[in-house]
This record gives sequence, structure tokens and C-alpha cells, in this order.
Amino acid sequence: MDGNPQKYIWQHDNWPRFQWHSGELLTLLGKVRHAQGGLSATAKALGFELSHQAQAEILVEEAVKTSAIEGEALNRDSVRSSVARRLGLPQAGAAPAERHVDGLVEILLDATRNHHEPLTAQRLKGWQAALFPTGYSGIRKIRVGDWRDGPIVVVSGPEGRQKVHFEAPPGEVVAEEMKRFLQWWKKSLGREEGVLRAGVAHLWFVTVHPFEDGNGRIARAITDMALAQDEQQPLRLYSFSSQIMEERDDYYAVLEQTQKGTLDITAWLTWFLGCLLRSMDRSEAMIHKVLTKARFWQRHSQTTLNDQQKKIVNRLLDAGEGEFHGGLTTRKYVAIAKTSRSTAIREINDLVEKQVLVRGSQSKGRSVWYDLNWEELSG
Repeated sequence: MDGNPQKYIWQHDNWPRFQWHSGELLTLLGKVRHAQGGLSATAKALGFELSHQAQAEILVEEAVKTSAIEGEALNRDSVRSSVARRLGLPQAGAAPAERHVDGLVEILLDATRNHHEPLTAQRLKGWQAALFPTGYSGIRKIRVGDWRDGPIVVVSGPEGRQKVHFEAPPGEVVAEEMKRFLQWWKKSLGREEGVLRAGVAHLWFVTVHPFEDGNGRIARAITDMALAQDEQQPLRLYSFSSQIMEERDDYYAVLEQTQKGTLDITAWLTWFLGCLLRSMDRSEAMIHKVLTKARFWQRHSQTTLNDQQKKIVNRLLDAGEGEFHGGLTTRKYVAIAKTSRSTAIREINDLVEKQVLVRGSQSKGRSVWYDLNWEELSG
């Protein structure tokens, strides 16, 4: 019976008694622990102020990418505004944050900053309600702030030829399933290997799929919370969701394979640990961006810039060297700064005179574009 591919893991008699082969995970687990140690040392070396800025950068990335996994494109400026306001960082020229963006940022911060607080049904329902402040997911009215009471079937493909990827437990058992999950969460803290506990929690939650919508984002917030509990610190210098987005197809494939398999979840935990390790390896680029940004503003601490110019400069710094597509043009300056063309030209020229911007080497006539003076920052 266990070999029946149409039987989901939650339908097995011994659900949710997950099993795995520890020996197959030891090498990867050791690498994750080593990477965690390295990031902890980096956080201490950065000092409070830069660590605070790094946390903001990671939090923006986490919010944008955890939504992108679900197919939702958030306005990065809106996310930055929400993050800056909650972390007490400067917001010059920042766009006002949208309500659902504020809700997501609050969830991510609550999961890590308040990782020591109990995870309860009320807390999880509050998280889900914060994701959908209007009570709608897109144009669809959904059940908000409570467990679902109907079925959940994940399908793809055109009508009539749809492929069923997963079917969650029926709505009438969700309350009991979540009670069992939350009891395990409480009892397992400090008893089970912390990183593996995060992987089990992620799989367990998305398998129960307790809400009508928002399950993936909340599962990843729970994962962040478990990792914060394991590391005993709210500061995160890596974005797990960002790496999942990079490996989105593999993520869904290994989830489907695991949920249609037995309760041996070794393959899932192997992928989870590998993805976590790769997210830590990628954090170096984010930290470099934070350091570059800090170096710029330190160098230009006496340079007089208005809010519009600061907004443009921060946009270029956030993109990174050579990553602002097509360079900064007058038209883009107008669109970003919400100003007139004549003002944009004047302010660009001012930034060039102050050696903040340099003209692109290949730009001519109407194709003139600018970038930050990256050479000065590397010097």
C-alpha cells in the first residue's frame, strides 16, 4: 500500500511519523553548520549599524521573493518603505507601502524577532489575515483569519487535461491536524536537530495546507522562525525564499514527489539542506551590496543631495554595479523621481558635477545614460 503513487503521505496510517536516514544527511548538515558559523562571525564583524542595514536588505529580498514564488510581483520600493519604517531606517523619497506589503513584512519580522514567543493557532491565523487585509486574493473572496473548511487540490494544465499535483487533507480535519502540528512544534524545540526541525516543519505545514490561500508564504515564515530559534538570534544574513525562487521548479518537484511517497522524507531533507546551504553561499553578494552602500554614503556624507537625488542614488546602489538595466536615462529619472524633464536634467548634471554619477562610455546623443561612480567606491 505504501508504494501506491496515488496515496499521499497524510493518508498513511502512521502519519505524521516522519523518518529519515541521518547518515545520508550528516555531510550536508555539517556544511550548513559551518556556513551558519561563518555568517554569525560576519554579523559580529559588521557591527550593529551595518548589521541593521544588512537585515533590511535581506528582509526586502525575502518579502519580494517569497511572494514571487507564489506568482505575485511586489513593488520593491513599497517593500523598502515598509521595511525602513519598521527598522527605523531613513526613508528619503520612499514610496508609501501598500497594506498587504506591510502585512507580509510584519509577519517576517514577527517570525524572527519574536521567535521565542509561542506559535499558536491564533498567531498563525493573524499572519494569514495580515496577508489579505481586504479579504480577497486577487478578485476571489477567501476565508481570512481562520482554517479552511473546504478541499484543496493543486492542479496544472488546461481544463479537461489537468494534472493533479497534490490534494490536501479534507477541511473537516484541518483543526485537529494543526493542533497536532503545534503540539509537535512546542515539544520538538531543543529536542530535535534544529535545522532538520525547520525542514520537517516546512513540509508538514504545506502538506496540511490549513488556509485557503497564503500557505506557502506562511510555511516559509515558519521555516525562518525555526531557523531563528536554532541560531538563537533574530538577525538573518541570508534569504531562504530567494534561493527557493531560484530553484522553484525543483522545489515544487521534490515537494510533489515527497507528498506522493512514503513517510521517509530523506530526499526532501537532502534538498532542503542543500537549498539552505546555497542561500547562505549567496549571502556574500547581499552583504557586499550593504557594505558598498554604506561606503558610498560615508564618502558623500558632506555632499548635498535632495530627496529625489537620494532616491535615485539608492535605486542604483540597490541594483548593484552594472545591474541597472540600460543605465540611468533622463526618462527613467523622471519616472522614478516623479519630476519634470527639465528638473531631471538639472539634477543629473548636478550629480555628475559632484562626481556621484558618470556618463556611460558608450552613450551618445539621445542614448546618453549614466551610472554611479563605482570606480570611486572601489578605490
